[in-house]
Amino acid sequence: MNFLKKLFFQIWYFGDPPWDTNQTPPELYEFIKETTPGRALDLGCGTGTNVITLAKNGWQATGVDFIPKAIRTARKKARQANVDAKFWVGDVTRLEHIQGQFDLILDIGCYHSLDPAGMSAYRDQLRRLLAPDGKFMIYLFFKPKETDSARGSNATEADLQPFLDFLALIKRENGTERGKLRSAWITYAHPLATRCNSQDQI
Repeated sequence: MNFLKKLFFQIWYFGDPPWDTNQTPPELYEFIKETTPGRALDLGCGTGTNVITLAKNGWQATGVDFIPKAIRTARKKARQANVDAKFWVGDVTRLEHIQGQFDLILDIGCYHSLDPAGMSAYRDQLRRLLAPDGKFMIYLFFKPKETDSARGSNATEADLQPFLDFLALIKRENGTERGKLRSAWITYAHPLATRCNSQDQI
């Protein structure tokens, strides 16, 4: 992420960033309801709303964000909620300080803000950190045109294709944001895990 984009995000956190709603989306609540708690990692966690929700529901939850002010707020919110959650200031493309594997990796609006090199490094970290039977949930916005590489910080369908090199698509729900910007909730899992689950159901 370049300097100007980092500065943009830093400045937003002196007020109330529009993406930090302090509300956990229903898609995550649905996942929590259907899934046995484990280890969870929120990439680009902002002020920690979803990490705290996961922790309240029995998950060992960790959040990462590169904005120190957001992480300070997240830690304060976790103390106020009396939950045990971990928060790190860090770059989602360089997560060497985070070890072990996670049963859930969550991304709400982070991946689509990266440049191509950042996206590639992000996927390397995802491959390393996602447990063999883990799930990866991502919410992202798309560019108005697939060929529009210069406008905004949103993704193209082509930016999703590399995930299929090591993950299987489980679920996708398309939508719009503010009535016009295309968006999607997507869930992935390791192909091995999906095959095992299919055999269990036979």
